[in-house]
This record gives sequence, structure tokens and C-alpha cells, in this order.
Amino acid sequence: MAGEVVIRAEQLTKRYGANLAVDHIDLEVNAGEIVGILGPNGSGKTTTILMLLGLTEPTGGRAVVAGFDPLRDPLEVKRRVGYMPDQVGFYDGLSALDNLAYTGRLAGLSRDEIDARFADAMERVGLTTVGRNRVRTYSQGMRQRLGLAEVLMKRPSVAILDEPTTALDPHSTQEFLDMIRGLKADGTAVLLSSHHLDQVQSVCDRVALFNRGRVVLSGTVTELAGRVLGGGHVIDVEARGPEGAGGIADRLAAVPGVVRIQALGGERYRVDCQRDLRAEIARRLAPEVELVGIHFAAPSLNEVYNRYFEEARHAAQ
Repeated sequence: MAGEVVIRAEQLTKRYGANLAVDHIDLEVNAGEIVGILGPNGSGKTTTILMLLGLTEPTGGRAVVAGFDPLRDPLEVKRRVGYMPDQVGFYDGLSALDNLAYTGRLAGLSRDEIDARFADAMERVGLTTVGRNRVRTYSQGMRQRLGLAEVLMKRPSVAILDEPTTALDPHSTQEFLDMIRGLKADGTAVLLSSHHLDQVQSVCDRVALFNRGRVVLSGTVTELAGRVLGGGHVIDVEARGPEGAGGIADRLAAVPGVVRIQALGGERYRVDCQRDLRAEIARRLAPEVELVGIHFAAPSLNEVYNRYFEEARHAAQ
């Protein structure tokens, strides 16, 4: 049911000796929602995924996935969760059908259910014509698609995807992202871990930023931009006029509410603002500066991510 919380972590913690890998995190994902989890290597993302899957035991806190505790009911969780790791593994000597039939049997499906779900999943990932081919004949991109077909076979309540577009070309990546959107349309809760921030921004409803085992930021990209960049409004300005002291950049900086200015080249500037300052910017530039264009730009998750970790590094020094 849309809006129902199907992944919930409460104060979830994992310690390896003296190393606190996951530090009392809270996280929720609703049915039909795609949430991206981001952060550098070692920030706790993978350990969190393993605890949600029941593959490693929490040191503290608890998780509920699709209505079950992964620690107490790991098999029930596995039946309801589709997991695609960053390195998709199949039996190369078997056909795609035989590989996914094995998955289906583990999920308790009948032969008829396996056949029907296999046909549907392979059609959705564009592999219908090669379903009986041995997996050793598949390219890396085809293996990635087969990994998603394995998730679809289970018709899961939850899909956890770890770097699912690794090694895909740009066209295949866009097709794959459309397939992830299809999971959302099915009402599946999707937890997406990826280093490709532009892809995360294009498909995710919300993102959670991990650092040193903690969720340090969580929300929509616009909400995160408001917290990290100093304002939720990003305005692109194209103007021609004097350079240097008293030039365009100085005039923009003098507008109250402007937080940051980035020169994009070609007489273009990106301005982070605390509110909609388009009218104030136009007045400040006139009449010496020719305003060619001014419009809102979508906040960039790349900018948010890079700025946060840049400031975190400086704070740690």
C-alpha cells in the first residue's frame, strides 16, 4: 500500500571491535518510494544493507523489513526482498531460465509460477530472446539486466539495489533507470546505493547521506540544497557587462540573500539564494549590465554532496 513504511531502521548499530561501522541510524522507506543512500566507501552503507537483509547481526537497535525482523525472521525477509549486489553472480554454465528457476524454487514458487514470472521479468528487462542461453554468453550489461530480472521474479515488497548500473553504457543506463522507475510504479520500496549522483537524483524521491556510520542528511535534493548550499533556490544568470571590480560577480554578491556565486563560463553564473531573488538580481544588474537570461536551475546533488564533504573535511582539520 502506497505510503506504508516497509523499511524501518531504529537506532541501528553495528560495531566491529573498536570500529563503529554503523552508528545509531534511523531510516524509513515507504512502499512505492525510491530512496538513495550515498556516501564514501566505508561510510556504513553496505553494512546497513547487510543488516536489513539479515546477513549480519546488529550490535544495537532494530530493523523491520516488509513486516519482519531480519534477525529473527531472515527467511521471511528474503522471500519479500529482491537484492541486487554490486557484483551480480550467476551459474555461468546454466541458462538464465535455470538460474532464475532456482531462485524461484528458493522463494517457494511452483513451476507454473516460475515460468509465468520468468517470462514477465525477462520481457521487462529486454532479454526475452536469450532466456534459454547460457549465462556465460551474456555481456556485462546483460548480466545486470538478468540481476534485475531476478529481483522482479520475486515480485518483492522491497528491492535493494547496490550499484546497479556499474559497467553499463549511457543508453543502457537510461533503460535501466526506467526499469527502476517501473519498480516504483509496482508499489515496491526501492533502496538504491550508488556513487552516480546524477542517476540517484534522476530517480530518487529522497536521499540519505552517510558519513562515518551515521545518516548526516536526509530529504529531497531541494531540502538538502537548502541545508548545505544555504538556500533552496538556484538561479542561473546569463549577462554581459563589465568585469573585475564592480562587475557582474560583484553586483550579484551585493544582492541580500545571495549565498554563493559560481562562474560557469560563457557569461553565465549560478547563484545560490535563500529565496527567489530574480527580480532583485535584475534590478541590481541594470542598467550597466545586459541581462540575457535568468531562470531557476534544479539544485544539483553533486553540488550538495561535494560541498558537504568539503566542509566536513575542513571541520575535521
